[in-house]
Amino acid sequence: MQLSVVILNYNVRYFLEQCVLSVQEALSGIHGEIIVVDNNSDDDSCIMMKSRFPEVRLIENKENSGFPRGNNIGVSEAKGKYICILNPDTVVAEDTFIKILAFAEEKKNLGIIGCKLIDGTGNFLPESKRGTPTPWVAFTKIFGLYKIFPKQKLFNQYYAQHLSENKTGKVDILVGAFMFMERELYLQIGGFDENCFMYADDIDLSYSVLQMQKNNYYFHETSVLHYKGESTVKDEKYMRRFQEAMEFFYQKHFRKSLFFSVFIKVGIFLFSVVKMFQGKPKSNPLPESYVFFSENEILSPQLSSVLKNKVSFFDFKKEKMVNSCLLSGGKRIEIILDNQYVSFKKCIEILESLKRTNITFKILPKKSSFIIGSNSKNERGQIIKIE
Repeated sequence: MQLSVVILNYNVRYFLEQCVLSVQEALSGIHGEIIVVDNNSDDDSCIMMKSRFPEVRLIENKENSGFPRGNNIGVSEAKGKYICILNPDTVVAEDTFIKILAFAEEKKNLGIIGCKLIDGTGNFLPESKRGTPTPWVAFTKIFGLYKIFPKQKLFNQYYAQHLSENKTGKVDILVGAFMFMERELYLQIGGFDENCFMYADDIDLSYSVLQMQKNNYYFHETSVLHYKGESTVKDEKYMRRFQEAMEFFYQKHFRKSLFFSVFIKVGIFLFSVVKMFQGKPKSNPLPESYVFFSENEILSPQLSSVLKNKVSFFDFKKEKMVNSCLLSGGKRIEIILDNQYVSFKKCIEILESLKRTNITFKILPKKSSFIIGSNSKNERGQIIKIE
C-alpha cells in the first residue's frame, strides 16, 4: 500500500465529511486507505461516517486523549509505506497526493513534507513553513519583529521567510494540519510525544526528524485549504498555551531558558492590555449578493430561500473561470461553488485567485445538504444547511 491518510476528528462533523470526500477523490488511482480516529466527539461525526463512508476505517476512542495520542493510534493501524497526518478541517486537491508522492520518491534522507496551506478566504497561512523556535526566534514571533523586518535573517526565521510561499525547499518545522512522511520513520521516532497535549507536538516531531539527519521540505506545488478554528485566536489563553508548548519543547531539546520565561510573561501581559482596549472582535458583515457556480440551476431558488437573498446562477460549464468583472464594484459578495461540478482543486484555485476583502466563499460538497466555509482565519467556520 502506498499511502495511509490519518484524520483525527473531534466535534467537526461537517468539516470531516468534506475532508474525507476530498481525500477519497485524491486517492483515486492510488493504492491507499483512510483512517479516521474520533476522539470521543459528542456530535454525530461517527454516525455520519458509518452511513456515508462505511468503507473508511473508523476508530472510536472512548475519551479525548489529545492530538498526539489520537494520531499515534491511527498510525498504529496504518499499512501504507507513507502516512499523511491530516486535520479534518482541510480540503485537499484531487492531485495533491499524486504530486507529493512523486516528490517523496525522488528524495533521499526524506523527513517530513508539508505543503502550501491557505485559509477559507484564499490567503496563505504562514505556519505552512517555520524555523526552529529557539528562544530568540520565539521572541521575534511573540513581539511581531518578523513583520517589521521580514527580509532580515535575524528576525524572519519563525515563518521561514527566507523561502517564498511559492518556492519548494528545505525548512525546519512543518504544521500538524498536513504532515507527509514514511510510516517507518514515524514509528522509529515514536510518533507524536504524548506528553504534549497541543501546540508543540508538530514542532517536536519536526525537530526530532531533523535530529536524525533527515530533511524536511515545504512543497509549494499543491495548495490545501485549511479552515481555522477558535484555537487560533491570539488571546491570553493562546499565549499561556504557547508558553506551555515552548517550555515543553525547550525542556526536552534544550536547556531551560530564563530569558524565554521572562519575556513570555511580559508577552501575556501585553496581550491582555491590547485585548482590553480592542474589545470583542467585530463580526463580519453579511454578503450583499451571492453567486452560485454550478450546472444545476434548480438549486439557486433553494439557496435563495435559505440565505434569504437572491442567488445569481452561473453555469460553470460555460463560465470556465469566474468572471472577475461581475465581482467588481466593492459589494460584499459570496461565491458558492458546487463541488458536484467544480472539483476541489478548482475550488482551491478560485479561492487563491479571487482573494479580496469583499469576497467570501462557500463550498457545496458533492452529494451533501450543506454549504461550508470560513470568512476569517481567527473564527470557527460556518455551516449552513440547505435541506
